[in-house]
Amino acid sequence: MLFQRPGKTRSAFLVMHVALLVAAIIMVLTGCAPARPAPAVPAPDAGSAPSAGLAPYYAQRPAWKDCGQGFQCAKVRVPLDYDDPDGRQITLAVNRLPELPGGERIGSLILNPGGPGGSGVDSARSTGPIFDRQVRKRFDVVGFDPRGVGESTPVRCLDPADFARRQSPISVGDDEKKTVAMWRTLAGECGRTSGWLLPHVGTDNVARDMDVLRAVLGDRRLNYLGWSYGTELGAAYADLFPAKVRVAVLDSAVDPAAEPMELAAAQAKSLEVALRAFTEDCLSRDDCPFRSRTPEPTAQEIAALVEAAEAAPLNGRVDGELVLTGIAAGLYAKQLWPVLRKALGAAFREKDGELLAELGEGLMGRRPDGTWSNQMVAGLAIRCADWPRTTRQAAEAAARQTRDFRTFGRDLGLAWVQCRSWPVPPPKELRPIPHAKGSAPILVIGTLRDPATPYSWSVALTGHLDNARLLTYDGDGHGVYLLAGSNCVDDAVDRYLIHGELPRENSHCPAV
Repeated sequence: MLFQRPGKTRSAFLVMHVALLVAAIIMVLTGCAPARPAPAVPAPDAGSAPSAGLAPYYAQRPAWKDCGQGFQCAKVRVPLDYDDPDGRQITLAVNRLPELPGGERIGSLILNPGGPGGSGVDSARSTGPIFDRQVRKRFDVVGFDPRGVGESTPVRCLDPADFARRQSPISVGDDEKKTVAMWRTLAGECGRTSGWLLPHVGTDNVARDMDVLRAVLGDRRLNYLGWSYGTELGAAYADLFPAKVRVAVLDSAVDPAAEPMELAAAQAKSLEVALRAFTEDCLSRDDCPFRSRTPEPTAQEIAALVEAAEAAPLNGRVDGELVLTGIAAGLYAKQLWPVLRKALGAAFREKDGELLAELGEGLMGRRPDGTWSNQMVAGLAIRCADWPRTTRQAAEAAARQTRDFRTFGRDLGLAWVQCRSWPVPPPKELRPIPHAKGSAPILVIGTLRDPATPYSWSVALTGHLDNARLLTYDGDGHGVYLLAGSNCVDDAVDRYLIHGELPRENSHCPAV
């Protein structure tokens, strides 16, 4: 697929990066959702030098090595526990695409694709080449795998593919005793293999790692771009280190004030809105696979497909939950809607679910080469380190809230099981809502029909931050900058990254 605007080339890299962003939907289908992270350590004075114990980490100089396609790779050391910097160390995998010649260097632009559990190393490889040349002339594009993720010191819990399949979404119709027993077994495996790491993978620790990385890269202040969960990470950093922010783009934001199950229910509803938008578009096209010609009956067709696949998996392996996950994946970028139409057509007509499975398994960490990342277990580990435990009552209330959104809301009823079984004590209280008081201006981007992070969340985050402005994209999909093909959004973000210039108040960009 090619998506072009003057000075830029959109390529297959976009599709790869969308696959990194859509991992957030697993949080809906498993009954998990973003929550305010609990502080791992007290916040330091943003303008202070690192303590003596942390100084060696801030002073390290990584050994960069060529790792193909113009990228350089290195490892950066950070303490496992910031309260004990002289104790055990872990490593972060980092890569960078060096700036192009001919520009006035600003520094490094650090990326996070979301998840949680998404690989920033992969994100940099997928998006680095499609930044505008004027941005590339001023920044190294930098990715890092957060602690617990990918090539950094990873959370290990069974084979990643086996974990992803065993951690199938929980349905309200499941037998509760069986589900609880399954999760206790799975959590026990994770505790045995990574119990030493699990208490230390929460969002605030990742934000502190990011400050070490900023210094290691030689930047006085942070330049940051985060999508989806990456907005939560960026807001956490800005709250901990407000004086060290130069620019921060928070694209498709999470509301830091909402409770976990409120977020899960809101995500389910947003997916239904996105499904209706897809359906209405589909019905206007010749290749639309639905027999019905109005949106309401088409939802019944999808429900029937999911139920049929649950009873008799398509191709012998594609069950109802994988069908549902594949449909959700296809909603995450409007550019994927033709693929979703084709996948549904094959499933309806030939009982062939392979293309839906390809979409769905991409969410669960399957790479194009057939190998699997650990994003599912890493994402769950991060959430369970951040969350207070969800109660049965909260999960059942969320399921009731979604009774009119049953395609994606049906999997919330037993959500309380997962983190309650996790072998890490929960945080005692929610982290304070981030305000980032005293930070440089922050740019938040929200999409009106975002399937995973509702537009209202971007509005809320903008309001919570002390110095932020919202740019609205009047379109569809999850993740806008570099992904939606919107010249309006891309140009506004480029100006902000280079000059620190925010768009005007109440700025809107039209749908593409």
